[in-house]
Amino acid sequence: MNITITLIVVLYMLMMLGIGYYSSKRISSNADFMVAGRRLGPLLMAGTLAATEIGGGSSLGVVANAYGNWGMSAAWYIIAMGFAFMILIPLAPKFRSTSVKTVPEYFRRRYDKFSGAFSAIVMMMALVGLTAGQFKASASILEVMLGIDYTTSLIIVTIVITVYAVMGGLWSVTLTDFIQVFLIVIGMVIAVPFALKLAGGWATVKQTVPAEHFSLTEGIGGWGQIIGFVIMYVATFSVGQEAVSRYYAARDGKAAVQGSIIAAIVNFLFAFIPVILGLTMLSLFNQNLLDGNVVDALSNNSRYALPALAVATMPAVVTGILFAGIISATMSSADSDLLGAGSIFGNDLYKVFIHKGASSAQVMKVTKITMVVIALFSLVTALVADNILTLLAFSFTLRAAGTFVPYVMGHFWKKSSSAGSTASILSGSIVFFLMDKGIIPSIPGLNNIIPGLLVSLVAFLIFSKAFPPKSESFDLLYEED
Repeated sequence: MNITITLIVVLYMLMMLGIGYYSSKRISSNADFMVAGRRLGPLLMAGTLAATEIGGGSSLGVVANAYGNWGMSAAWYIIAMGFAFMILIPLAPKFRSTSVKTVPEYFRRRYDKFSGAFSAIVMMMALVGLTAGQFKASASILEVMLGIDYTTSLIIVTIVITVYAVMGGLWSVTLTDFIQVFLIVIGMVIAVPFALKLAGGWATVKQTVPAEHFSLTEGIGGWGQIIGFVIMYVATFSVGQEAVSRYYAARDGKAAVQGSIIAAIVNFLFAFIPVILGLTMLSLFNQNLLDGNVVDALSNNSRYALPALAVATMPAVVTGILFAGIISATMSSADSDLLGAGSIFGNDLYKVFIHKGASSAQVMKVTKITMVVIALFSLVTALVADNILTLLAFSFTLRAAGTFVPYVMGHFWKKSSSAGSTASILSGSIVFFLMDKGIIPSIPGLNNIIPGLLVSLVAFLIFSKAFPPKSESFDLLYEED
């Protein structure tokens, strides 16, 4: 592989490690590590929100699916995120006002220890899948770039991401995210004209790609699935530690709102860039303009679509920038997922059930150790998982189906009770899992998260009414930091 490409990406990864080391010097407490000392302004908020959610699924995954069966409708995977950020605007100040560090902490202090523990376990399971998806995407880039095998590439990205995330916590993650979101967008935007030039222009792409690939609804499965994606993102951004921790870390409620607005705009502007690249790749394939080795790689796994397109069509410097951008996308999500899992274990399982009354320093140490363990689990998962978007979608919805209703209702309905929370979490999670595995038939054209959320809501209302709280209040149980 061209030395220029390798040098650009290696320098980028070294810069991320440098930021991690710099950030580690600014960490003096557990709150600094988990929620960046609650000092994020609107721009840092927007950068870290956008970078966290624009990950492997939104880069490699969308390109691969646009190249495959989804076509133009793959853009909804990113557009739906923008709508979700807009819908979350009224919730942002509520999230910030709780002054908790994790979602399970909110459940524990608002409801009871069981709700906190169960939500912690479900969310940690999901974060393993999410981290694995980002590791998988990063490894795909290194595999093409360095010409080394996939397993070795996966080990390299696991080590780099884990090291800088463990060093600096959320402050490190936020600073790297702010840089990464620009690299993600700029890298992929620069790639578009080079790809289109080789394909003969957009007019040629339209002539050489099947017409159904330009539908905004067919490939993804219709409006039911699109609405399901929006609902899925609203639910998971509300309860996903990797996303909601940004709201906890905001300077104030106003910064949280402004960060959501800017992040939504970034998603709307970015959505069609990877789709254009995927359709252009299909056009090049149909025109027999790709090298035989590239065709062989694509036939084995469509995740190679974007890196193969870069190698086949772009100068070394541009390819290096694009690769750095794609790795930015995946790293910016993986580090957040790792931190989320570690924070949940340290703050909500270790401190509450294993070592009651653990000091801030002890919790931070356990959080870092957990991040390393989760990275290893995610490494194994990435070795056996297949489709990135399928993996991410399952992980997103598993946690959101049961926890979204009691989490949001707890902020707005004083009669929310512990019994309602427990019933809601169990019923929503179980229904979604059984439908996803085909044990309960899915409803045609409808994302499985919707029935899960409806069952969760009904159970929450029934049990909250039948077993009301001892006192009707939004106040959380006080805990020592």
